[in-house]
Amino acid sequence: MTTPAVPVLPGLETLCAGRDGLILDLWGVIHDGHSAYPGVAEALARIRDAGLATVMLTNAPRLSGPIVETMEGMGLPRDLYGGILSSGDAVHQELRDRTDPAFAALGRRLWHLGPERDRTVFEGLDLDVVEVPEAADFVLNTGPWSFDETVADYQARLDRCRAAGLPMVCANPDHVVIREGRKVICAGALAARYAEMGGAVIDRGKPDPAIYDRALARLGVTDRRRVLAVGDGLHTDIRGAAAAGIDAVFVTGGLYAEPLGLTRHGERPDPERVAALCAAEGVAPIAAIPALVW
Repeated sequence: MTTPAVPVLPGLETLCAGRDGLILDLWGVIHDGHSAYPGVAEALARIRDAGLATVMLTNAPRLSGPIVETMEGMGLPRDLYGGILSSGDAVHQELRDRTDPAFAALGRRLWHLGPERDRTVFEGLDLDVVEVPEAADFVLNTGPWSFDETVADYQARLDRCRAAGLPMVCANPDHVVIREGRKVICAGALAARYAEMGGAVIDRGKPDPAIYDRALARLGVTDRRRVLAVGDGLHTDIRGAAAAGIDAVFVTGGLYAEPLGLTRHGERPDPERVAALCAAEGVAPIAAIPALVW
């Protein structure tokens, strides 16, 4: 059986013919969690000047306002893109509105599993933040405190949540991201372990198709055929876009750089290795690019 080909192109320009907007991932595409990748500001300017609407769609467990500030600090001013939508935004809205039955069933007492920097996801809401899981109605998981931690470091806290019978809201479905060239775990890895333990997990963000509806609304584009999603996560960006009926482009220089044998940013991957990887993961992007380039 022949492995379906995935064209490896130098950039986005030819793929954007007939498109009105782009949904762009952040980590692994725009930056590495610390610095913007080389050439990203120029690429965003070219995309903007081509008349394409853009929204950054990120599995970040906090509100998008602070993310805008972080981007500014990386030399990516606000006029380079249309907006940012985070998984934290989606969770905040669900906890506020309670229109989804899963969120409507949650109580008001919250135990936060995560660092202080993520508190924006629940600040300002009608919730009581408690000090221990045994006093909570649910746990809000925003991920590890330190970039050096592992899932095993959280087992005792997960055990307490499970013993209390708490449902978990996961504000970032990513399992890992690349930060300064190395993999670090995210809230999704803790949620996966909690699910293995028999705990109930509710998440929002990629690959959930619902967050793409919000992204399209931000873009102001209703025809999904005229939108392109760009990301480095096969399980989140590429699979999520497919579930939402949106064409996707795989950025090979992010999360999967090592499996593809890439050693420097912007290096062109072997098309056969890209095709084999995508086939093994059960995804079918319309193309791959080494990095965000117009």
